[in-house]
Amino acid sequence: MPSILIVDDEANIRSTLKGALSREGYQVDDAPSVAAARPLLREAYDIVLLDVWFPGENGLDLLAEIRDAAPATTVIMMSGHANIETAVQATRLGAYDFLEKPLSLERLLVLLRNASATQALASENQRLR
Repeated sequence: MPSILIVDDEANIRSTLKGALSREGYQVDDAPSVAAARPLLREAYDIVLLDVWFPGENGLDLLAEIRDAAPATTVIMMSGHANIETAVQATRLGAYDFLEKPLSLERLLVLLRNASATQALASENQRLR
């Protein structure tokens, strides 16, 4: 199963997602801030679930860093306070998708399966080249 990093400043969201995704078989780590996520990202994660807004920090900045350092990593942005402009900006920066909080676990699981399938196809395509 893919490895997932959850980056969100809300402890209850991190805990709930980590528990639910672990039960689904994912290897899950979490970080409460952009600064705490940076050292963890030295490890390779298949998927990063990334909040947009943090106190004094911006998840979109970390999204850009991930896209530069690890372009094969799928980043799914999350926010409870975002607008369409933020979602469009995240997509332009390379986010795979954008989820609004409160999150639907069912929708998230479908999105994770789709992201994993897309990654597998990209890897296969790369291998065949």
